[in-house]
Amino acid sequence: MQNLEEIINGIRPVDKQAMKDAWQCWDSLCKPLRGLGRLEEILVQIAGIYGTSRPHPDRRAAVIMGADNGVVEEGVTQTDSSVTIQVLENMGDSLSTACVMCKLAGCELIPVNIGSLTDGKHPRIQNRVVRYGTGNIAQGPAMSREECLQAILTGVEVVCDLKKDGYNLIVTGEMGIGNTTTSSACAAVLFEQEVETVTGRGAGLSSEGLERKIAVIKKAIEINQPDKNDAVDVISKIGGLDIAGMAGCYLGAAYCRMPILIDGFISAISAYLAGMLCETAKEYMICTHCSAEPASRLVVERLGMTAPLQAGMHLGEGTGAIMALSLIDQAVNVYYHLATWDGGKVEAYTHQV
Repeated sequence: MQNLEEIINGIRPVDKQAMKDAWQCWDSLCKPLRGLGRLEEILVQIAGIYGTSRPHPDRRAAVIMGADNGVVEEGVTQTDSSVTIQVLENMGDSLSTACVMCKLAGCELIPVNIGSLTDGKHPRIQNRVVRYGTGNIAQGPAMSREECLQAILTGVEVVCDLKKDGYNLIVTGEMGIGNTTTSSACAAVLFEQEVETVTGRGAGLSSEGLERKIAVIKKAIEINQPDKNDAVDVISKIGGLDIAGMAGCYLGAAYCRMPILIDGFISAISAYLAGMLCETAKEYMICTHCSAEPASRLVVERLGMTAPLQAGMHLGEGTGAIMALSLIDQAVNVYYHLATWDGGKVEAYTHQV
């Protein structure tokens, strides 16, 4: 595997001519111009990523980065850390919510253990552990800078391996008890926001638990003093291995010229951090939904993107992004099967100023 600098230097802009050709194809179809809105934009973006106006994003893999967070010992979650590896095992047995959704969406789910407290036992789990859980950010850094870089490169490697296996679209997702705490801490630092503004109840905290979570995040930021202009510093001090791994997935997808779907709040924070490492990588990212976490909309705005789904989801596991595959499928369906203006015997619409 190449080092991170080599990966970043290998990321190129998407093909603007292919995008122009895809727009011409859309505009030749018998419907109001740009009538499918964001769906048309997404397919044009995918055309630019593949470098062809005839894209077929049909080999999909949902990469679920699983990791444990030491901050759980501060009582910031409803459940304990044992749930992380159990859900990864459930994913191995195709029992989780994301697995059920993937079946309908024609998407393969890939559970990756990048930092749970124990190794996964199911043969479908990819054990790529950088370290077994992070440190408690309320007492010190989550991990070393070297471990963070290793986790990012692990995400790159997972995606590059999937590219070699014939996959051409990546969905991001995560599983890690305590990761809304680490993500909220990152958001507070990156966007210079009050902790209260960017912190939610995660998977169902009580009001008392929410207050404790906010206090823990404030303490973590005070103790670790992360540099908001250094993505690796932020992740290593107050983030998590799942965040680092997903950031690597975004860079890997851009390097391999594959579209990659952003899921909810945690996935979007990872996307933002990846964009800090390589601005061009954002051209390969597709925002899918705005979750119910308080800072979700803020992250999407800071990414300069829009989310077509506003369903109040906050489940994780990549479920929002998997749901968005149905929108992409309909865009592809119309793009290839709708009659042209001539075929539909309708006078062509023209762009108005």
